[in-house]
Amino acid sequence: MMTHSLTNEAFAALGAPNLVYVRAVRAADILAGLPPHALSQVEVLPEQTLYALHGANGVRLAVLADRESAYAAALAHELAPVSVH
Repeated sequence: MMTHSLTNEAFAALGAPNLVYVRAVRAADILAGLPPHALSQVEVLPEQTLYALHGANGVRLAVLADRESAYAAALAHELAPVSVH
């Protein structure tokens, strides 16, 4: 059996360069990755559910307050959103 490996860049470009994934994330996980000076500008509770847009290569592009806003942001930027669980 022959297997092939794709780089993240090659996978992202494979047939769907405009595809983005919408995924529910815990606000606590997002807050943990912010620098201390940015925390004073964020008004979310750690237990809150937020929705992240990710490119096909896994890079987080944006975090929004609700699923509808995440889909709307993707569509506004001519991206094709799909849901990930």
